[in-house]
Amino acid sequence: MPPHEENAVQAIVAAVFDSRKYDALSPEFVRAIAVAEAHKGRSFKETVKATKNQLHQSAAAYQIGRMDYDRWFDELRTAYTSAPTDDRRQVLRSVLARHRSTAERLPILDDFYTTIFAHLPPVQSVLDVACGFNPLAHAWMPLNQGAAYFACDVFADQVEFLNRFFELAGIKGEAEMRDVIQHPPSQPVDLALILKTIPCLEQIDRHAGQRLLDAVDARHLVVTFPVRSLGGRAKGMAAHYAAHFHSLVENRGWHYQQLAFSEELVFVVTTHR
Repeated sequence: MPPHEENAVQAIVAAVFDSRKYDALSPEFVRAIAVAEAHKGRSFKETVKATKNQLHQSAAAYQIGRMDYDRWFDELRTAYTSAPTDDRRQVLRSVLARHRSTAERLPILDDFYTTIFAHLPPVQSVLDVACGFNPLAHAWMPLNQGAAYFACDVFADQVEFLNRFFELAGIKGEAEMRDVIQHPPSQPVDLALILKTIPCLEQIDRHAGQRLLDAVDARHLVVTFPVRSLGGRAKGMAAHYAAHFHSLVENRGWHYQQLAFSEELVFVVTTHR
């Protein structure tokens, strides 16, 4: 990249990180969006606004209010050290409600993983891609005892919170900050969870979903799509995403089952890898 373009990108990135809303995002992720927007010929002010808008739509819009990780961790620590299991799950639900993706899943959470895992063999390792708060739903997942749980997302403070949670809950887990568009994860696992992730990635790069499926090294996948927009409108989304998923996997020789929940469209996939 020529020096003048590099300087422009650095200025855009600096302007983005001046905002508290975006200051915990992966620098690599922010830079990639800034580079893409900088090539569209807008003014500096317009480019910064467009970069922030893209970051909002693909990541920040899913966080509900202020992310008070220290308070939530204190509540979880109390629940895990002194509360019965049902009360512990109530605290987990209260934190899951602070991320739109997992909040949408709360009405079906008691059945969601039980139904999905009934279609899977025993699972000893999990990769949760662009995970949000989903690792907190570990208590609802019928995983093998001692199963390894790998998770990744683009918010540094969220990743730190999840690693603290794994230690607290006695989960053999590890969360990392990763831009899965630029660097899709590829460690071998039994199961990869790609939950409502592909539409977000494809807002940024229309080939990102395809590259992610190319890279993920899992015997089984659970790939899901929203059935409503963040504003609550259905707009034929289930049919649209069912057709899109078929286009993503039709030449791979994979086998899959479609499960329809009221809040989410689910595909349970066997990859034969």
